[in-house]
Amino acid sequence: MDSIASHALPKETTDDVGERRATVAVLPVGSYEQHGWYMPLATDTLVACAVVDRLAAAHPVQPLPPLTFSCSQEHAKWPGTVSITAGTLIAVIRDIAASLRRSGVTGLAIVNGHGGNYVLRNIVQEATEEGHRMVLFPTGADWEEATAKAGVETPARSDMHAGELETSILLHTRPEAVREGYESADWLCDDRRHLHSLGLGPYTSSGVVGRPSLASARKGDDVLTALCGAFGDHLRVLEAL
Repeated sequence: MDSIASHALPKETTDDVGERRATVAVLPVGSYEQHGWYMPLATDTLVACAVVDRLAAAHPVQPLPPLTFSCSQEHAKWPGTVSITAGTLIAVIRDIAASLRRSGVTGLAIVNGHGGNYVLRNIVQEATEEGHRMVLFPTGADWEEATAKAGVETPARSDMHAGELETSILLHTRPEAVREGYESADWLCDDRRHLHSLGLGPYTSSGVVGRPSLASARKGDDVLTALCGAFGDHLRVLEAL
């Protein structure tokens, strides 16, 4: 696991960053929570970092190291899951944004890999109301369009956790992190209306909600390619703020 996680850290020097002169930074925000028995606790972080890697290769942005701990309280039933409060996540991101602005990087794109980080929307709304330049990426529409282009078959509602989408991205970017057994791990449970009160436990014994059996490295690559293209609109929004 240590070797897998280490790939998520940028290897830039201060000179590299200075030469790029980017005015927009991209911050991957993941989680540290169960993803069934076949993918690592850091899956959401690795997904966010995979998106940031694509963005940094195609756009003039400054990639940042990931925030791995976030709001994963719904997964507390499973060993290894670590959460922080929404208030802590708000404070950390606001501090990061303020530090970047002091160094001349006035725009921040938060690249979210964990669906439970609902508070990120509020962070962006409050920052822009205060006159700062911030966006949240990918939006639900970005994911929907990217998965459609990639041929991901499971609807987003059904592909909630450790399913076709996340498994595909890791099969493409970190195949060594995906263990045997995902092909037989499918579990669907669309009615999760009490998730926020009861957690995910009542809806799945394995921690999986989705169809990982349909995952492929090709789909993961195509999703990342589509997201990279969609990011251009978000950069234009940042420029207009």
